[in-house]
Formats: sequence, C-alpha cells, structure tokens
Amino acid sequence: MKKIFLQISLFLAGTSIYAQAPANYYNTATGEKFELKTQLYNIIKGHSTKSYDALKGLYRQTDSNNGFQDKYNEKDNTIFDIYSENTNGKDPYNYIPGQKECGNYSVEGDCYNREHLIPQSVFNQASPMVSDPLHIWPTDGKVNGVRSSFPHGVVNNPTTTSKNGSKLGPNVNSGYSAGYSGTVFEPIDEFKGDIARAYFYFATRYQENGIQGWSYAMFNGTKDKVFTDTFLKILMTWHLQDPVSQRETDINDLVYKYQGNRNPFVDHPEYAQKVWNVTLATDDFVYQKRDDVKVYNKTTRSVVVKLENNQKSIHKISVFNLNGQLVNEVQNSTHQKEVTVDFKTRGVYIIKVVGPEMEINRKVVIK
Repeated sequence: MKKIFLQISLFLAGTSIYAQAPANYYNTATGEKFELKTQLYNIIKGHSTKSYDALKGLYRQTDSNNGFQDKYNEKDNTIFDIYSENTNGKDPYNYIPGQKECGNYSVEGDCYNREHLIPQSVFNQASPMVSDPLHIWPTDGKVNGVRSSFPHGVVNNPTTTSKNGSKLGPNVNSGYSAGYSGTVFEPIDEFKGDIARAYFYFATRYQENGIQGWSYAMFNGTKDKVFTDTFLKILMTWHLQDPVSQRETDINDLVYKYQGNRNPFVDHPEYAQKVWNVTLATDDFVYQKRDDVKVYNKTTRSVVVKLENNQKSIHKISVFNLNGQLVNEVQNSTHQKEVTVDFKTRGVYIIKVVGPEMEINRKVVIK
C-alpha cells in the first residue's frame, strides 16, 4: 500500500510560549536545523550544578507548581511517578514526598528513587548530567530497576508489565519503531511526549559534553543528530502524539528557579521539528484505531465526539492548539458515548480522546 507522507508541522504555527520563560530568553534562537540546536545549547548551558542528593529536596518542595508531585490527577501532592501513575483512576500505590525513599525494594510500592531517563551508565555518572532534574524524575524503585538501562521503545509482547501498564519487552520492529529488535521499555501513552522532550533536551544541553562518544542503543555517535533514525522516529512520534502537559510546564518553571535553565522543547514544542526535520508517514500517528471515534460539528463553535466502540469508554478529552498548548479539557465522569466540546475561537486544534487503554488523537478545524 502506498504511504502518504507529510511533514510534521503541528507545532510550527507560532511561537507562543507555554511555560513562563523570561522575556527574551529565546531571542537568539533564530536558526534552523542543527544551527538552531547549537543556539539553544548556548542559551541553556551553564546552569547551576546541584548535588545528586539535592534532587530529593527538590522533589519534596511544597511549591504550588512542583510538577514532581501530583497536582493533576488525584491532586493529593504525592510523588508523581510516571511508572505507577494511573491517569484514569486510583493509583495502585502512592508515595508521600520524603517518605519511603529508596533504599531496598523487592516489589512495587516499596520505595521511590531517582530515574535517569538517559541512564547514568551512558555518561559514566559524570556531572552535570548525573543531577539534572530535567531528565531525572522520581519513580518507583522496582519499576526503575526493571527498566534498568534499556532504551525507551514500543512493546507488544511484554515480559514484564508494571501496575500502571508500563512494559518491558522486545521492541516492535515494524511501523514507526522499525529498525531495532532489542529489549526496550515503553511508558504509558500519557507520558510518551514528556519523555521524548526530555531526550531532546538532553541531546541539546549536552552536545558539547562528549555525547558523540557515549555508547547507547538510542544514540548514533554524533553530537548534532544524536539519535539513530529508529529512535528519533519513535521520539518524534511520541512528541507529536502527546503534546506538552501542565506537569511539564510546572517542572520547567520549578527547575528554572532551582538551577537556572529550561527545556526549550517544552516552551517551544515546534523547535523539535525545526532541529531534526523528521518526515513521518500518516500511519505513524495512530496509537489506536481512529474509526473508534467520530467527530462532527454540533454548532460553529462546538463538536461532538462520538465513541463507536462499545467495549471502550471516554474518560476525558483534551484540546491542544497547534503550539502544543492545552486550551481545554472536558471530563466525562459518567462515561457518556457522546461528549460535546466547545471552542472559544476559530482555529485548528488537536483533540486527545482518553479512556482505559485508549488514546486517540484527531484534528478539528473550527471556522
């Protein structure tokens, strides 16, 4: 079957700053491709380097915008753990900041520790990479140990599955993840974009720290492109499928106060495409069967989202503009099969329809 290719441009329609970046922070980011990446490096380098142990204090801080705590789903200020967080219901377990810090563990829920999304072994535990919270997040110790140093990828036949659905197993060597068949770790859909943007940050911030010499399945031995074709395609797909969340915005603002730099791919999601210039096929954008969801106009400023699959249910619908900014969220606590979504202004939007084991993205044009 002939594939229809399109340039990823969902985030190129403007440069609206989502998080609270200082005025003029990105004024020198004017280039394209790897020139832009180097410009971003020059903006975010030179941050204050904190100790590895200081991360524990950061995770405990009581700031209202501490994205390392749950202020989004259960809103109980427990540790926000991407490997145990249940976005559609009660978490299987919770951690109070400062309590049950690992330590020893044998099962999920024993304790939490610090997950290096890019494993410490890749850069030999060197500073400042080893203590940078823009890629080190608090997670359950057991699941962190299961993930180990495996790359992030796509799993269909898991050997291990965490209580929130994160999976370890062989990478799916087809579709948008074709080109690698080794063991990988796949987070749930809700956090795939978060992880992708952390990788983009790491590849940019540390391009002059010897990254071209670091051995890692996801890296290609260069300091510009950094990623292999396979893993760049995975990361870019996740970046597009899962737009910037309020949690990422809050972490960016918190870390800016903490160490003095930011993740530019959270502030400006469009930079990822500008730097890496990846072309994906249309079928790379699909997590679920799009036919499960129909969208049709109700009025000039509203649409109805209708679920066609009776075995599934809609829990919430998130609406993003083309800068990746969350502009509306509709909760569907009664799990109606049809949900009305209202829009305040004309434009092109991406709606994310979320339910148990379901995440479907559709484009909506409001004229």
